[in-house]
Amino acid sequence: MTAALNTELIELAESVFADAASSDTGFDGKLWKTLEETGLARLTLPAGSGGSEASFADAAIVLSAAGAHAARVPLVETDLQAGWLLTSAGIPIPDGPLTVATGDLDIARTHERASGTLRRVPWARSASVVMLVGDSVLLFDRAGLTVTDGTNVAEEPRDTVTVDGAVTAASVGDHAGTELRLRGALGRACLLAGAARGALAASVRYAGERVQFGRPIGRFQAIQQQLALAASEVAAASAAADAAARAADADGVVAAQFAIAAAKARTSEAAGAVARIAHQVHGAIGFTREHDLRLVTTRLWAWRDEDGSEAEWNDVVGEMALAAGTAGLWPMITGTP
Repeated sequence: MTAALNTELIELAESVFADAASSDTGFDGKLWKTLEETGLARLTLPAGSGGSEASFADAAIVLSAAGAHAARVPLVETDLQAGWLLTSAGIPIPDGPLTVATGDLDIARTHERASGTLRRVPWARSASVVMLVGDSVLLFDRAGLTVTDGTNVAEEPRDTVTVDGAVTAASVGDHAGTELRLRGALGRACLLAGAARGALAASVRYAGERVQFGRPIGRFQAIQQQLALAASEVAAASAAADAAARAADADGVVAAQFAIAAAKARTSEAAGAVARIAHQVHGAIGFTREHDLRLVTTRLWAWRDEDGSEAEWNDVVGEMALAAGTAGLWPMITGTP
């Protein structure tokens, strides 16, 4: 993407998500309609699947904006995961938002029917549900699903789904499970980087408005130091997420595993630090339900463990570093031959 188009996408994404920002919970149907109309809902999917054929770097821009404004839509699930799975399997993609069931799966399938329980499925009450079992992609008939509402700490839907009905199935490649996990981690890292940026922006704004002892608290050295620490965490998180997206574009998602693992680990680490500093700057008011700071900090706390925690992905980084050995470590880190 050229610099001009990159700037246009940034401006579009920021405008769309800023206009939709609210303290409500649950699926934002109005925002989703806007995302579909602007081509942002299925950004990386091929045109034949209703997508915009954009890059992962483009997706990182959109997801960062979504995270910064606490958007209530399943972008990662629809575009990077479920949509990709269905396209890979040759299954027509249904209209509307999609989600993917991962983790502990208790499903029995015979011919064209399935039964069982899916737990903590993101946005299941509002989306068509897709899952991967072995090398088979399953698209469940909505009529055969019973959804019990659940949430994460950010009050985003994480539902329990009871399955008993028709299912559409097709096979995909042997590495689909690995790529699905990496795609989720990449998308979540981009959302985390955006949410951290949103928390920092709110803190800087508040520090300039809140007056104590006759001057804004942002003029006090202790506050300035904490905001500088938060800014460094935001910069590191954004750089890691952007680098992982570029690596996925250049080499493919599976080949970019090291960069994606590092990005998810680093953004998860940054999430805790930025949320802590944001609430220290805001004081008690930042913990109230009426204050919008919670919209980004609760997402930082929730997302840092979703799609693999900091510890899980640091384990992957360590294992890959050991496997690379002394001769292969530097080329792996720098992406050079």
